Amino acid sequence: MQRRTLMASTLAALLISGAAWAEDKVLAIVVKGLDNPFFEQINKGCQKWNGENAGSGFTCLYTGPASSADEVGEVQIVQDLLQRPDVAAIAISPSNAPLMAKMLREQAPKIPIMTIDADFLAEDADLRATYLGTDNYLMGVKFAEHLKALKPEGGTVCLQLGNVAAANINARAAGTRDTLSGEAGIERLEGQGGWTEIAGCPVFTNDQADLANQQMADTFTANPDLTAFMLIGGWAQFAPQAYAQVTDQVMDKLTAMSMVIVAGDTLPPQMDALKAGRSHVQVGQRPFEMGYRAPTVMIDLINGVAVEPVIYTGLDECKQDNADSCIGG
Repeated sequence: MQRRTLMASTLAALLISGAAWAEDKVLAIVVKGLDNPFFEQINKGCQKWNGENAGSGFTCLYTGPASSADEVGEVQIVQDLLQRPDVAAIAISPSNAPLMAKMLREQAPKIPIMTIDADFLAEDADLRATYLGTDNYLMGVKFAEHLKALKPEGGTVCLQLGNVAAANINARAAGTRDTLSGEAGIERLEGQGGWTEIAGCPVFTNDQADLANQQMADTFTANPDLTAFMLIGGWAQFAPQAYAQVTDQVMDKLTAMSMVIVAGDTLPPQMDALKAGRSHVQVGQRPFEMGYRAPTVMIDLINGVAVEPVIYTGLDECKQDNADSCIGG
């Protein structure tokens, strides 16, 4: 009898807890795809916030399409969230910024909308209250500064990008090209500043690690004298075993620095690659901080608290000689 009573009281407590959770207002974070380990760091930040704010009346919800290539699916998820009465605000990392903006303009949501990690294009900035994340143009500048320090004489380069319409990745590419060339608004490097983009590049990964590694392997095979390969996002390195196999074929060049690799992000497997000499520079974002701060920013927006239109979370610049101490956030 005592055991039944204990089980009943435990069940009742769980039901009460579940009811309280169900009554919480939802602060949704929608990322480009759940298959990307970068976004899992945002999730960890979101869940830490939940752990520290139980009973606040708000719950951070992390969601997104199963695949980062599913741009339409991400738009549909946001559209569905807008129909839910418990959703109080949404933070979006738009995979296809124009497509997401088109839907929001048609829906005209009454709840606060912000962007996280990736922003809308400038002409659609009015659709969000703030952007929380990386200064992506500056990230591209840092890529280029480090490459110029490693290869001051210039050379040939291949840029690996994500989705064609990903505004954050395109901003990084712009910062990279402008800084390498010394000119603003360069769409393709054709000798400016001593740098030339090889035929067939840039390549677009659609945020897929397997495709990213295949592109690297094909590029290395077709261009044995390539000076530099730049991962404007970390896609290939998110599959460490495949990345190791790809870089094995050029390891002698990487060691001799006749070819260099500059890459984005500083997740643990990427830092392992850096320490193993499989890249020369990693310029890292701070996704955990994005996920942790986003719920508080959304609550401020709900409560009418003034929020800056852009909130940058900083960068970490990691090289082989400072790999043990370079990450600051």
